[in-house]
Amino acid sequence: MPILLSEVLKHPTLTAADPVIRAGAAAAAGTQLRWVHSSEVLDIAPLLSGGELLLTGGDALVAASDARRVDYVRQLAGRGVGALAVESGQTLPSIPSSMVRAAEEAGLPLIEFRKVVPFVGIMQAINSMLVSESVAHLRRADEASHTMAVELAHGSNLDRILAVLAGIIEAALELSTVSGVTLGSAVPAGGTLIPADGAGTDEPRGNTAGPGGGAESDGSLINIDVPVRGVPSARLAITVPAHGDVNLARVAGGRCVDILSLALLQRMPPGLKEVAGTALLRAVSSGSQPWRLQQLAPAAGIPTAATVVAVVVRTSTSQQLRAAMDKILKKSAQQSASYVDNSELLALAALPADREVSARAGLVAALRELPVEPGTMTAVGPLAAGIGKAPWSLTEAKCALDLAAGGSLRAAERPTSDMAGLVVDVEELAVERLAAQHLDQAARQDYVRQQLGPVLEHDERRNSQLLVTLAVWLDSGCNTAQAARELHVERQSMHHRLQRIFELCGGDPRGTGRLAALHLATRLAAL
Repeated sequence: MPILLSEVLKHPTLTAADPVIRAGAAAAAGTQLRWVHSSEVLDIAPLLSGGELLLTGGDALVAASDARRVDYVRQLAGRGVGALAVESGQTLPSIPSSMVRAAEEAGLPLIEFRKVVPFVGIMQAINSMLVSESVAHLRRADEASHTMAVELAHGSNLDRILAVLAGIIEAALELSTVSGVTLGSAVPAGGTLIPADGAGTDEPRGNTAGPGGGAESDGSLINIDVPVRGVPSARLAITVPAHGDVNLARVAGGRCVDILSLALLQRMPPGLKEVAGTALLRAVSSGSQPWRLQQLAPAAGIPTAATVVAVVVRTSTSQQLRAAMDKILKKSAQQSASYVDNSELLALAALPADREVSARAGLVAALRELPVEPGTMTAVGPLAAGIGKAPWSLTEAKCALDLAAGGSLRAAERPTSDMAGLVVDVEELAVERLAAQHLDQAARQDYVRQQLGPVLEHDERRNSQLLVTLAVWLDSGCNTAQAARELHVERQSMHHRLQRIFELCGGDPRGTGRLAALHLATRLAAL
């Protein structure tokens, strides 16, 4: 039987800590634990595999910023950690409210230990209980792996191989390529999954249903990467029903990865182009030497001398968004590749020769029409001449996203609401990128004060919006009517504002060298 968090909290070693659930109470009742671990490291999430009860004394949380604490919670939730227990007391008086909100939003049980207890005692007591369960899980996982290997040796298709695992772990399975094309699926006996077209064959099928199809949707979803020759080439999605054993599904799924890799190699090996494209983007992201990029690019179908552009998407649904991104890339680019790296979707597009600028503009426009989840942020990098410059395009795109996240956008460029997605064209932030990379904050502030001191003082003293007015007017090419529309004010009011700005700045800057200086200052002010 799975060991539940609710049962563990009743163990004497934990009751001594006077635990109280501060967030995720609804999820705590059904949370299954795989292990108990303690750490004061905030970057621990990548080292965990899911299902852990993580204990921390809060030492690192005290010195961390509020944003870092929230990110810590979100990373743990994204990794599938079972619960986070934080000890309050002298070091950390109480759990910050921002962490409580983040945990509640993510559905991560957050527990406060109001008394000090030795973590080693908790770990020894609870992990000894979990070890026997783990041994049983490993035995069943080995049984599944052996039976799947027999099916593979007898030439069974992917659906039949997956059915073995589905029956043992009693969960619905779907194996798909990294681009979202379903390769095989299965449910345990009595399941309600409706096979996609082509069921029972070894031909890839359209991903017309979510993981597990018609299986229960109120359970847990586990995603396991399936590599081929060391490159992530497929993903196994396991949908565990509410009454199922999540830990068994996780262990058995991981144990059977090698069998699934062999099945992919023998029956439907991923195309060399897709595998090479993934490897290329990983190399671009890590800043590999140009010679390495020139080796990988041809196999991915991207000419080494082509003009390329990088795209970065930061979203909580990067894997689901990839298929839609690939469709856009096929229309805008001659060749392309995409890769999901945790919460980022990375893409590289080789644009048609002689019309790179217009093709890039079309790509930006298409991305702005793409329906996305709330909070999604996308940036399109600058044109890069040759594959060797691709890391630069990617770096500039990420820089633009960081600037946008920090608020360095004029009003007209921001999404209409917090619920809308944001697509940033790095060319529109060229000044900001240059300043952020080559001018320190003090130098930027000094320059802004030199150029716009009276305007800033007026805004501070009278709570006016002259700086915003000037920025919009300059960005519109000094078009008073257009600026008035963007600011939603009447033209007469716009003229009055400009007149006041000119008085504070020493006259109308049009036709003088001060125009460019003022424009630069308004852009730097946003930083």
